[in-house]
Amino acid sequence: MGRLVVITGANRGIGLSFAKLFKAKGDIVFALCRKTSPELNALGVQVIEEVEVRDEKTFVRVREQLQGKKIDILINNAGIFHDDGLDLNFEKIKEQFEVNTLGPLKVTKMLLPYLQKGSKIAMLTSLMGSIADNGSGSYYGYRMSKAALNAASKSLAIDLASQGICVALLHPGYVKTDMTRGLGEILPENSAKGLIEVIEKMNLKNSGHFYDFESDELPW
Repeated sequence: MGRLVVITGANRGIGLSFAKLFKAKGDIVFALCRKTSPELNALGVQVIEEVEVRDEKTFVRVREQLQGKKIDILINNAGIFHDDGLDLNFEKIKEQFEVNTLGPLKVTKMLLPYLQKGSKIAMLTSLMGSIADNGSGSYYGYRMSKAALNAASKSLAIDLASQGICVALLHPGYVKTDMTRGLGEILPENSAKGLIEVIEKMNLKNSGHFYDFESDELPW
């Protein structure tokens, strides 16, 4: 029997590609999303709809279906992006924090009882969360939310090490998805394939490190 893989935001883009590739490996995939898609339904994975990473109540059904099971890989993929500049729309900035930063933390907290020694948590973050790499400015909400996610993920890696659980911080690249309005440089399946290779190589020694889909370590 394959591993149990849980993926948030699995109905499209990179999340959908993750579901497809792990399914092809023979793993058992729980695909979480707000609303499913024909592409996701066609994969033959376990789809759980109406899951909102900002709302802990929507995870009741997820926890019910996981009773008696252990998660091998948890992929916090769900996220949003607003193209904000000096206009500083604070409602949009707040929304990005709620989804991109607090969302993965809430999901991890709620599913932590289903993780075990050897489990892996993958956080889909972004190079735009790197302070050292920021040479263009703007994108305040997205950059801040991903930088905060990086900080939280590093702490998780330290705090969960004693339980034998490692945490991967992953930059998918500039991917052609709805989020980027199709303007990316890499296809979702290619990004997901590279990220899976990074996840497979994660262990307690490199837990909490920041990698891109080509396995290169990134600056903070």
